[in-house]
Amino acid sequence: MSLVEVINVTKEYHQGEHTIVPLRKACLTIEPGEFLSLMGASGSGKSTLLNLLAGIDRPTHGQIIVQGTDITQLSRTRLARWRAEHVGYIFQMHNLVPVLSAWENVELPLLLLPLSRADRERRVAVALEAVGLTDRADHYPRQLSGGQEQRVGIARAIVANPTLVVADEPTGDLDAITTAQILELLRRLNTELGMTLLMVTHDPQAAAIAERRYHLRDGQLVSASEPLAAVSVP
Repeated sequence: MSLVEVINVTKEYHQGEHTIVPLRKACLTIEPGEFLSLMGASGSGKSTLLNLLAGIDRPTHGQIIVQGTDITQLSRTRLARWRAEHVGYIFQMHNLVPVLSAWENVELPLLLLPLSRADRERRVAVALEAVGLTDRADHYPRQLSGGQEQRVGIARAIVANPTLVVADEPTGDLDAITTAQILELLRRLNTELGMTLLMVTHDPQAAAIAERRYHLRDGQLVSASEPLAAVSVP
C-alpha cells in the first residue's frame, strides 16, 4: 500500500456566482521515503493540494488516504489530532513566533502531543542538530539570518517525526546561495533520514532535486518527463 493516495480529488471555491476549481479529479500516489516536487503557474492550485494533503483543508470530492486512513472522513477534532501527529509543514515565510527562541519555536508542535518534558527536549535537540543550529538554540528570530530562520522552520516541521513533510515554496524568499543550502538540507533529510517530502516550487532547478516531478495544469497533475539539471551547492 502506498503511503499517500490522492484519488479523484476535486476542490471547488465559490465566489458569488462564480465557481473556481483549482483541482479536477487529481490523482497521485506517494511511496514511503519518496521526494516529490510540484510546479505550476501562480494560482494553479499547488498550495491547495498541499493544504489538502496536510489536512488543513478538505476536498469537495474525492479521497485522500494516508497510511490507510481516509483523512477526508475524519471529524474536525480528529483531523487536528491527526495533523499534529503525521504532518510537518515548511512555510515560505518561516512563520516563526518572534517572542520565542529557536528552541521554543521547534518545540511548539510537540506541545500538542502526549510527550514528557524529557522526550520533548530530546526531540528538539535532535531536530536542531539535524539542521545544524544547535549553537543557535537560544537565539530569537530577529537574531537569525533568513536561511537560519528557514532551518528553524524545517526543524519545527520534522521534530515530531511526521509521516509526511510538505514544503510550500521553502526557498521562495531566499538568495541563491541560501536556496542551494536549504535544498541540500531537504535532500539530506530525504536520503539520510528517509523522510517523505512533497515540495511546491516555482523554480525548475529546485524541483530537480526531487525523485519525481509533477506539473499542475488545468487542475490536473501531469508527470514532468524532461530531465532537469540538478542543483549544485556553492
